[in-house]
Amino acid sequence: MDGVGWGIVGYGWVARDYMEPGIRAAGHRLVAVCDPNPDSRAAAEGAGARSHADLAGLITEPDVEAVYVATPNHLHRGAVEALAAAGKAVLCEKPMAATLVDAEAIVRAVEAHNIFYGTAFDQRHHPAHRAIRAQVETGRLGIVTAVRIVYACWLGRDWSEAGQPNWRIDAAQAGGGALMDLAPHGLDLVEFLIGEPITTIAALTQTRAQDYAVDDGALLIGRTAGGALASLHVAYNCPDALPRRRLEVVGTKGMLVAENTMGQTAGGALVFIDGASGRPDPLAFDPESSPFTEQVRAFGSALRRPEERAAWSAARDLHTMRLVARAYGQG
Repeated sequence: MDGVGWGIVGYGWVARDYMEPGIRAAGHRLVAVCDPNPDSRAAAEGAGARSHADLAGLITEPDVEAVYVATPNHLHRGAVEALAAAGKAVLCEKPMAATLVDAEAIVRAVEAHNIFYGTAFDQRHHPAHRAIRAQVETGRLGIVTAVRIVYACWLGRDWSEAGQPNWRIDAAQAGGGALMDLAPHGLDLVEFLIGEPITTIAALTQTRAQDYAVDDGALLIGRTAGGALASLHVAYNCPDALPRRRLEVVGTKGMLVAENTMGQTAGGALVFIDGASGRPDPLAFDPESSPFTEQVRAFGSALRRPEERAAWSAARDLHTMRLVARAYGQG
């Protein structure tokens, strides 16, 4: 049976609003949840899952085959190391960890215990982004020269969802601010879309509109192994009512523009603009398919079919984490 039994470590708003529905929509089942917060455990039980206050309890669940780690970033390492030692497959939220040292330790644990591991770069699974990749592969854009991404939101100090404290503005828990949280998606997505990893990176950060210490905005520029340029604007200081999610892939024969596809939800729009005529050509994709659901389907399929696991790579994800560290001027 393809349906996978899932556990979740950290039952906050992303797990509740996106991952849990994604598990069910993919035809899988949520077996158990681990969270120290009694309200979170009660919410998990309301969703039909067994609950545990600590990771040791979840690990003993025999029906849990794969575990989604959605704790604050600084807790990723400990959770992944324990799950790897128990032989569980792991899908860990991005970034891999709050620090590069912890990310490197995660990769060592994955390799030492030979488990199936993936970082939750759900943007790889948005149908519009898969359509962009297919257009690039057919050569419709010609030589890809640039990728431009805007991925922004408003995250004030008082933000809270599902009773969750705003740990994303605490450097000790998050490891950084908007750059740490949002840029990994774009850095990973560039490689997915055009088949070339970013090898050179630089960034400017700001702490300008929000009253907390971590960066509330950043501009990153990079160059891929093949010479394409990438630019990313990520922010916690952009009002949500403004246009704030845009992806452009530019080539010598045309440009693909995706609007409102960056993020956890389904939908958005995708258009090809012809380089000779300037004529726009809207491209169809499944507007109902959530990137979280598609990510669960892909991870579960690879869990059942090891030949599909090449699409997941801890080493590749560590490279993305190293880019983030470099963007912050570390290492």
